[in-house]
Amino acid sequence: MTDQQSQMPHQKPPAQGAEYRYHLLRAATERFQRNVAALEPDQRKEAERQAQQTFELETLVLSADEARDVMIPDEQLQGAYQEVAGRYQDANEFEADLARNGLDAAGLRLALRRELVFDAVMNRISANHAAVTETDERLFYELHHERFVTPQRRTARHILITINQDYAENSRAAARARLEVIADKLKADRKGNSGDAVQRFARKARRNSECPSAMKDGKLGTLARGQLYPEVEAALFALTEGTISDIVESPIGFHLVLCERIHPERRLSFNQVRERIHTALEQRNRRETQRNWLTELRLRSSAAA
Repeated sequence: MTDQQSQMPHQKPPAQGAEYRYHLLRAATERFQRNVAALEPDQRKEAERQAQQTFELETLVLSADEARDVMIPDEQLQGAYQEVAGRYQDANEFEADLARNGLDAAGLRLALRRELVFDAVMNRISANHAAVTETDERLFYELHHERFVTPQRRTARHILITINQDYAENSRAAARARLEVIADKLKADRKGNSGDAVQRFARKARRNSECPSAMKDGKLGTLARGQLYPEVEAALFALTEGTISDIVESPIGFHLVLCERIHPERRLSFNQVRERIHTALEQRNRRETQRNWLTELRLRSSAAA
């Protein structure tokens, strides 16, 4: 057995050792997207608080009986090390950044080994979770119908004339007047021609709209609520299928909106979502098993202190 394959020692390293500094760096980058040296004083204090918590939890888990026979192969450790190193352009940049954060290659490997053992132990513990039954799945489905409803959506097109006071033709008054001409033409075509209103609208959008969607004949796609300017959304969802809105003003200009198709709200069946429910319940049971084990571990550690 190589040194790298030996099991983790079960003693708490010095609070300012490489293992702790790795937790501090991780807290700084995850929470503030900065290296430790670049943190503001308040940020540094918060990062240190978080790092101390995660370091102490890791140390507690590594001291458990369940961690004693966990071994991390050289290949797995090297893979984790290379994953970190691969974020840098070259080895010099990598080593310099480690140094700025009080680490070196050996210290990083030690910290990564601890992290891998921690993950392995927690995965081992969570494997003992309660099995998810079909009864569990069906009960969850019945109690959470709202989670399995696809909201009403609408396939839409629009014509946009933008407002830009720097150009006379796009002043507020001129922009609205230009769109009124287009709207009147569409209304006249609709009365005098029983053909496809969508195609007539698409041609007008392609020729006149000042939105990039003009390249796609004004297509906005199939949309649920919350994806458009509120004024445009309200107009779209008030339309019946195949109809065109009155002129609507948004912060960027004036719109004509066509509701091409209405996709009604639809509830997904149990069989359609069963796999998703099973995965969610299994993950919940795993987390609960881990929490219960950690609670017992803390109690045992307190009793032994």
